Amino acid sequence: MFRLSQFMQEIIEPTPVRKASPPGPVVIWNLVRRCNLNCKHCYSLSADVDFPGELSTEEVFDVMDDLKGFRVPVLILSGGEPLLRPDIFDISRRAKEKGFYVGLSSNGALIDEKKSQQIAEIGYDYVGISLDGIGAVHDQFRRQEGAFDAALQGIRLCKAHGIKVGLRFTMTEHTVESLDPLLDLMDAEAIDKFYLSHLVYAGRGNRYREDDAYHRTTRAAMDRIFERCLRYAEQGEKREFVTGNNDADGVYFLQWVQRRFPDRTDHIHAKLAAWGGNASGVNVANIDNLGNVHPDTFWWHYTLGNVKERPFSQIWPDTTDPIMAGLKAQPRQIKGRCGSCQKFDICGGNTRVRALQLTGDPWEEDPACYLTDQEIGLEDTPVDLDDRRVVMTPYQKRRHVAASV
Repeated sequence: MFRLSQFMQEIIEPTPVRKASPPGPVVIWNLVRRCNLNCKHCYSLSADVDFPGELSTEEVFDVMDDLKGFRVPVLILSGGEPLLRPDIFDISRRAKEKGFYVGLSSNGALIDEKKSQQIAEIGYDYVGISLDGIGAVHDQFRRQEGAFDAALQGIRLCKAHGIKVGLRFTMTEHTVESLDPLLDLMDAEAIDKFYLSHLVYAGRGNRYREDDAYHRTTRAAMDRIFERCLRYAEQGEKREFVTGNNDADGVYFLQWVQRRFPDRTDHIHAKLAAWGGNASGVNVANIDNLGNVHPDTFWWHYTLGNVKERPFSQIWPDTTDPIMAGLKAQPRQIKGRCGSCQKFDICGGNTRVRALQLTGDPWEEDPACYLTDQEIGLEDTPVDLDDRRVVMTPYQKRRHVAASV
């Protein structure tokens, strides 16, 4: 996760460079798989049915105790739609009592007056609500008429109760036209945070990877977000911008700083290197609705263990698992242009799931890196950046063709 606002603030008010050392991983916890919507890019393949085998309330509480003992600082309660779980507020209340930073990740459509009061009483630190566009655009992606109006009402109710609210937006070639309208909505509704998620090829997102944003489109979108974030920072407004699932954003931001604030380039580079890029399997963890532990939310096809059988505190540091050993390696041993990248200290090799889905090898280069070879120090002459969705090496093309047969 690239916390753009923090780095933008470093341009205005530089602070000492310190390597971040969180006590434990942020845990994104999919407490329930049931969902009232049927979103095109859902990584958990949720549906409006009950899924057997989900953790009971007591099992959730036991896991929570273990997470606290393991010094996990943050719980993001997600789904499916977490508000469909009958005990969601009991779970949330206990998490707050134990001292976790507690976020709620929702589609917003179920947040009515009563729910918003309950959310306020719990005291969530943050509520993230996903939008794909304005009005019918959002409804089309969520496959339900009226989904946008319901989500917007949920946002307004949360704001009315003093709850910190953020917009969550997954960018593809078919949704990028909604970026500016959603940024304008953030202004109009005084929304606290904007989270842009690059598409990851997992769940339904894997089916729609041909919709992934063209490299040039991604660059243009990031430019607009940088400028919007800078404007807020210069005006002293407390608005947060975060991007996720493409750690090349950090390198691209450094290049933007070189153009706009050249005197801050070395400082921002040091700050970005201290961040270190992709944190899957290290500082970000996922527990699914059945208790399976994954390196992050897009690794549902790969299970490290189950909290019903073994405590999370034993599963997470276990590097006898080859994926965990590779993710926790310092530095990670990545192939292709990612492995040769001169900005690897910032990005950390980017998102391994995309490489796995496209090539069959989690340690191959990330196909969604939108930087040219020249920009990452691999050649001296500019590369013509065309409008291909995914730029594949010959190796990736062979693997992709073989996987499609």
